[in-house]
Amino acid sequence: MPPVRRPAPNAADDGSADKLGNRLLFASRRFSPIRSIFVRLLLAVGAIVITTLLVYFERDCYADRGVTGTASLLDSLYYATVSLSTTGYGDIVPVCDSSRAANILIITPLRFLFLIVLVGTTIEVLTQRTRHEWRSNRWRKHVENHTIIVGFGVKGRSAARTIIDSGVPADNIVVVTSDHGAAEEAARLGYVGVVGDARREEVLKDAEISRAARIVIAIDEDDASVLVTLTARRLAPDATIVVAARESVNAEILRQSGANIVIPTAESAGHLMGLSLISPVAGEIMEDLLDATRGLNISERDITREELGVSPARLDASGQLVLAVLRSGRVFRFDEQLDVLQHGDRLVVIQADGTRT
Repeated sequence: MPPVRRPAPNAADDGSADKLGNRLLFASRRFSPIRSIFVRLLLAVGAIVITTLLVYFERDCYADRGVTGTASLLDSLYYATVSLSTTGYGDIVPVCDSSRAANILIITPLRFLFLIVLVGTTIEVLTQRTRHEWRSNRWRKHVENHTIIVGFGVKGRSAARTIIDSGVPADNIVVVTSDHGAAEEAARLGYVGVVGDARREEVLKDAEISRAARIVIAIDEDDASVLVTLTARRLAPDATIVVAARESVNAEILRQSGANIVIPTAESAGHLMGLSLISPVAGEIMEDLLDATRGLNISERDITREELGVSPARLDASGQLVLAVLRSGRVFRFDEQLDVLQHGDRLVVIQADGTRT
């Protein structure tokens, strides 16, 4: 059995993940910079227009260089701009109680709004950071029995979609990747993203791996998969770990590293292609089972109250084909004799899409 190679340097090893802060990414609405600037300009113009109209309608209560009631629309616009952007020059001043009250109750809040728009970038950054820290702390407090997917390439995306199709909420899936763009895509899909190299212990701890129930390692390098599996098993001794192996010769090393299940991707694809050539119908059925969007689905579930004491063979009449029964840690396959279902049994079944369970 060939030894596992030392991991080759990649983008995750040059410190880029640390520069990104190994931070959590959550699903959120994102606005383009042009849209953000446009919204701020609208707010600023709106504040100026409201102030201008307010001053103009009460122009009899404003004095321009000591002369009352002569303020024009241009004078009102001038007063609005200098009052909102500065403390005013004092050449146009309110002289009535109503105009002074309007300055206190309306123009002063508009002045604050105008200033907030001017320094909106700094405030937005602080607000986003505060919101992110609040969401991170809240997520860490409540997350439990979640699923971690290491790698978000073709295999990682497919695994996430399959898990979602089984009924798991999107925010209960954590994607760990050193690619910041892939982490942002995962966040847009509703998952929680963690940016960083999964071979590093602190990155997996950011994903709260100690409380994870399932871990999928779907990266393209078997040597890196071994290191991630070793670290993951040490940090999450009770989690179920599924690893994709490019070469079947490394499957046993991955199992020894702590993987519960190893999927040799190249060999599996080759077997499916060979089966499709020899028996096209069988290959089509296998493809159907692997694609959750098509007619047949394979799933594992608890037995229902109505199925208690029923023979597995009788379930075929309800449109479900029982492949295996899990009882007390033992797997009874479809070709093994099992009289009736008992409390605590779990079923692995093939069923048509939409069949009630």
